[in-house]
Amino acid sequence: MVTTISVDGMSCGGCEENVVDALEGVSGVSEASADHEAGTATVEGDANADELAAAVEDAGYSASP
Repeated sequence: MVTTISVDGMSCGGCEENVVDALEGVSGVSEASADHEAGTATVEGDANADELAAAVEDAGYSASP
C-alpha cells in the first residue's frame, strides 16, 4: 500500500532526509521518500497515516494525512 501525506516546512534536501528518517522509524514502513518542492511524503507499507503524520510532526514539520 502506498500512502501520501502533505508536509509543510520542508525547504531543502536536508529537510527531506529528516522527514524520510522520521517516517522510516514508524512500524510498518518499508520505504519512504519526500519531496520538498511538492510538499509531500510518500510511504510504502502498511503504516497508519495518522502515525506517519505524528512522526513527521515530531521531527519538526507540519503534516496531515
